[in-house]
Amino acid sequence: MGSVDHSIEKHVKPYEPSFETMVPTPFVKFMRTCVIWQFIRFIIINIKMILVVMKSH
Repeated sequence: MGSVDHSIEKHVKPYEPSFETMVPTPFVKFMRTCVIWQFIRFIIINIKMILVVMKSH
């Protein structure tokens, strides 16, 4: 096995402009942690799955 150079990883800082990744907004963070919203999404996804199964039978 060859050795892997990890020296570049030492210079990468998260949320740096050159990193070019999306940073979640406060609203997005809230929606990801909101139990009520997660439950609503759970119900919606289950309804969609039921409809797909019903179409296939």
